[in-house]
Amino acid sequence: MARMVSTVTQFDEPSSYDGQSHGLFISGHFHVNDSYSTHRPSGMDDWLITFTLSGEGYFITPEGETRCSRGDIVLMRPGVPHKYGTVKGEVWNFIWAHFSPLSVGDSLLPAEPLYVHTIEPFSIYKRVHRAFRRILSDSRERHEYWQDLCLNSLREILLVLAQQKNHTLDPRVEEVLHYLSNHMRHSVEIEELARTIGLSASRMSHLFKEQTGQSIIDALNQMRIRQAALLLEHTNRSASEISFEVGFHNYNHFIRQFRKWMGTTPSCFKRHNDR
Repeated sequence: MARMVSTVTQFDEPSSYDGQSHGLFISGHFHVNDSYSTHRPSGMDDWLITFTLSGEGYFITPEGETRCSRGDIVLMRPGVPHKYGTVKGEVWNFIWAHFSPLSVGDSLLPAEPLYVHTIEPFSIYKRVHRAFRRILSDSRERHEYWQDLCLNSLREILLVLAQQKNHTLDPRVEEVLHYLSNHMRHSVEIEELARTIGLSASRMSHLFKEQTGQSIIDALNQMRIRQAALLLEHTNRSASEISFEVGFHNYNHFIRQFRKWMGTTPSCFKRHNDR
């Protein structure tokens, strides 16, 4: 997690980058020792985002010092005087990007001058990491639409942040949901899932029910039925084909679960939506 240190520093050194000369988007990947620091006493005209892969960095603003480590995303608003760099004795491995405040819209950007969020669980960490890697590739290769591609990846990152900020599920419960979505078409063994999450089966089941109000099997079946309803509504496939596609190997069980979650049978649902 990010750590706050009560320190205030005077900003009296020149800035090497003011956010104007590089256009809409600039990004990079640094792996730097504790001699690295950047000092901008007047702040920048654009946003800065960093994602720490390993090691530890620090950010100093008029509000104090914040430290970041693996999995931490830092967002800093334009105009904030700051200094940042590698914590003494560390090697900071991080991806960074500068972007225009007009490029993504205010709705996805935090109000705080410096916002820090730890990305978890690991499945979300991997998703965010992939998005940052796409930003690096697209900004280096500069193919047609490269800036749009970079901004799409950035928006994905910001949407994940917003989702995590507004959604208070335990990271282990999020891992269970991610596992269910990836294994929806297959039989899910609770003991195997528990080993994957790193909990006992009883503890995992209790935590999941406590946080979601559902059992793991109910959540899986609801996920399957939602997908089945979409396929019934938007494809010409039969209900029996769809039941197998979403993970039900017994058609009568599929019908019972469909009625439970949708309040009607698959055939009635399809007739209603074919009108």
